[in-house]
Amino acid sequence: MRTRIEHDLIGEKEIPNDVYYGVQTARAMENFHITGVRLSRFPTFIVSLAKVKKAVALANFELQLLSEEKAEAICKACDAIIEGKYHDQFVVDMIQGGAGTSTNMNANEVIANIGLEFMGHKKGEYQYLHPNNDVNLSQSTNDAYPTAINVNLYEKLIEFTESLAVIRDAFFNKASEFKDVIKMGRTQLQDAVPMTLEQEFRAYGIMIHEDIYRVSETLRLVKEINLGATAIGTGINTHPDYAKTVEAKLQEVTHRPFVTAEDLVEATQGTGAYIQISGVLKRVATKMSKICNDLRLLSSGPRTGFGEINLPAMQPGSSIMPGKVNPVIPEVVNQVCFQVIGSDVAVTMAAEAGQLQLNVFEPLIIYNLSNSINMMKNAFETLAYKCVDGITANKEHCLDLVLNSIGLVTALNPYLGYENSTLVAKEALKTGGSVYNIVLEKGLLSKEELDEIIKPENMISPKNITTKH
Repeated sequence: MRTRIEHDLIGEKEIPNDVYYGVQTARAMENFHITGVRLSRFPTFIVSLAKVKKAVALANFELQLLSEEKAEAICKACDAIIEGKYHDQFVVDMIQGGAGTSTNMNANEVIANIGLEFMGHKKGEYQYLHPNNDVNLSQSTNDAYPTAINVNLYEKLIEFTESLAVIRDAFFNKASEFKDVIKMGRTQLQDAVPMTLEQEFRAYGIMIHEDIYRVSETLRLVKEINLGATAIGTGINTHPDYAKTVEAKLQEVTHRPFVTAEDLVEATQGTGAYIQISGVLKRVATKMSKICNDLRLLSSGPRTGFGEINLPAMQPGSSIMPGKVNPVIPEVVNQVCFQVIGSDVAVTMAAEAGQLQLNVFEPLIIYNLSNSINMMKNAFETLAYKCVDGITANKEHCLDLVLNSIGLVTALNPYLGYENSTLVAKEALKTGGSVYNIVLEKGLLSKEELDEIIKPENMISPKNITTKH
């Protein structure tokens, strides 16, 4: 294989001639065999890096710090990356030492070498377009990298709210189908009072709807960037008008309302936004895992469990038990949620471990936040399309459970009084008889009165009641 010789602080190194990354990227590849997950697995992050570099090149050109030829070459290279090309050249492991320097240099070198070819030169001929002097001009990893993280998170959070809307709407649609299905509500896994399956599923939709707002609120946090801070927030090596200029260029390139932080020293070391985003993701995961627990319980059996709903049969459930079908979709969503909850701890520790003017653990933060969003997005859409959309109700079974439940006594309490209701409940527990039959046998209510009381519409919402006791 033909190679080219590149050099850096450490010395010279042979680089394959067909790759667009350079010597610093190659060293990072050798140093960081950690997760096996490369930058190329996160295309939105790569595009975000390219958008930051393009905005910087436009700002440097406007401030007459970069020639038109070089600025044009950088912008063309960035546009190609934004269009989805050259992503395979982003080869550094997502988890790395150096506070993201390897990622930043991977981007700088790839952009420089693409730009060199646009200019009619060969890869590695950095005298014409240099990764540090030109592509990284007016930047440090410490402002370019976190800005790219924020651009990435802005897009990913918007995508995530769209996925949440999919599963929310799935529950709302299913609730509408179940409006006539009366069932027994439960507290502490014990019979409580009647409700409808519509009310149960609508509550799930509302829970998710609330989280869409919480996720959307985090967009305000990531729109604040520290581009222009350079190393620690003082803006060393930048033009006096650079921060204001690059802010405008980034808005132009991304079509998003990114703004420069009021205090760049604070913004360069602060990770509060990431902690809050991680906390919101944990909130979503916790609630969605609870919903999946409920779906597994409600469909359990099907003959010896609750059996109130049927989940779509997606695959055989056992290698030894014929006919067994498992709730595999809620199960996989549960596991994704557990992983997200665990990732929140990692993000918290990475944020806490930052020292003085920089947090060096942002690679772990972006890796976990991106992973959490990607996994939940895929899991929730899978839950919607492969599970919730196909759920059916066992209407007659649900009604039988209500009529045979001790919990029915609660609905009769205003008419019978507490003492009579307690006696009925006690006898039902002792004999195994139904509350309905015991009330009739004791003459506490007529059949017409009892049937009217236990109509679904009379048991699931507040009513004006004329008591007999």
